[in-house]
Amino acid sequence: MARLAQTAGLTDVQQEILSTVRDFVDKEIIPVATELEHRDEYPQAIVDGLKELGLFGLMIPEEYGGLGESLLTYALCVEEIARGWMSVSGIINTHFIVAYMLKQHGTQEQKDHFLPRMAAGDIRGAFSMSEPGLGSDVSAITSKAVKDGDEYVLNGQKMWLTNGGTSSLVAVLVRSDEGHPEGTAPHKSMTTFLIEKEPGFGEVRPGLTIPGKIEKMGYKGVDTTELIMDGLRVPADRVLGGVTGRGFYQMMDGVEVGRVNVAARGCGVAQRAFELGVQYAQQRHTFGKPIAQHQAIQFKLAEMATKVEAAHAMMVNAARKKDSGERNDLEAGMAKYLASEYCKEVVEDAFRIHGGYGFSKEYEIERLYREAPMLLIGEGTAEIQKMIIGRRLLEEYRFQG
Repeated sequence: MARLAQTAGLTDVQQEILSTVRDFVDKEIIPVATELEHRDEYPQAIVDGLKELGLFGLMIPEEYGGLGESLLTYALCVEEIARGWMSVSGIINTHFIVAYMLKQHGTQEQKDHFLPRMAAGDIRGAFSMSEPGLGSDVSAITSKAVKDGDEYVLNGQKMWLTNGGTSSLVAVLVRSDEGHPEGTAPHKSMTTFLIEKEPGFGEVRPGLTIPGKIEKMGYKGVDTTELIMDGLRVPADRVLGGVTGRGFYQMMDGVEVGRVNVAARGCGVAQRAFELGVQYAQQRHTFGKPIAQHQAIQFKLAEMATKVEAAHAMMVNAARKKDSGERNDLEAGMAKYLASEYCKEVVEDAFRIHGGYGFSKEYEIERLYREAPMLLIGEGTAEIQKMIIGRRLLEEYRFQG
């Protein structure tokens, strides 16, 4: 067992789950990840293995066929999976955000209908807030739902759906002005719709098109797509929670879970980069000794290990806070910000330790170097995290003059 990134106070069940996942990562993911990534190939065999382990139901309550585990257990599993290949943790993350939103906000009928099949991995989830022109400005959403009898008609274009092609259930945030008078704050006139579809590309149901995969510099293997709604008809009982106007709050609740997940991914990728760097430094010789014996390299390793440890501690703290039922937007924002920035730095230091070989596709660090930047953007940029952190700090430390 590695010395770094240990978590105190885990139960025997949690330790057993993590040990099983780590074993799976070492045997089934790390040996094939780089080859699959270079081919941009969906890791079907790996996903089937995770399904068999029951990981798609990890946080879904036992009454719906899941394992009923905590956010902490989930985050620690994500950390292990991202250590093997970050893209695989993305496949699970979007699924879990949708399952979590259903568990927290869904009607009883919606929970009964979706959660057991999501726990089994038979329904795979994706979610979408962003649009081509808005980036982080969620309040500027233009996609719209208009009531028509017992249905809503949805029109608009969504962007950056992880699992957009492979998923069969998409939670989509759109504007719904019905019941909300002119001048209502933008975030109070948004609704989350649960849209069922066939996996694949093209027109996947009448009025709904998934154009194809977006080509990316890293984060390959997992499909990232657009979603186009053109007269898409969705029954009223597929409004998440059964009431319009609550979509923004539901999505933000889900994104808090997502931010802990992205922090966990940063921790996992940083751990792998450290492992690769510390191994290579002991194998590579210059000036008659392993480069690990040069002080310059030891300083790098010391900084890398400290960053791995600090990011892990903050991620664990954010997960435990959410599990305790407390508000954790400050902790999740801090953990996501720190873990993604440190991940980029640790990966770059491991890349430098590899010298010219770090630039070669033969070495795993080349893949990590292209993957790390996604974490700086996913689930809110560093700048968005700092805005959230700053606002919350001013709430907590209001000056009493």
